[in-house]
Amino acid sequence: MGNAIYNTQMTAKLTLDKAGRVVIHKKMRDELRLSSGDSLEIESQGDEFVLRPVREEATMFKKDGMWVIKTGKPLTLEDVNAVIESVREERHRQILGEWPK
Repeated sequence: MGNAIYNTQMTAKLTLDKAGRVVIHKKMRDELRLSSGDSLEIESQGDEFVLRPVREEATMFKKDGMWVIKTGKPLTLEDVNAVIESVREERHRQILGEWPK
């Protein structure tokens, strides 16, 4: 599985609010596939720190009547196509009476 999404570099100036919070720009959240409720890990050294997304195990939930899977990590188009092809092959075997062993 490729991690091409992590090969991009973006820079932004952030400002702390009174509660010590920062807002990560939408473009960066989209690039890292972060959404509300996601966890970040912080590592500090001297006067620098690094934030990293904490990627959890895959979970499935229903959203607007459709099942959605959240893998906790970015998926490439190749990953998605491989899963779709695998599901199609299994469905065809079942239709033809060739159940997996």
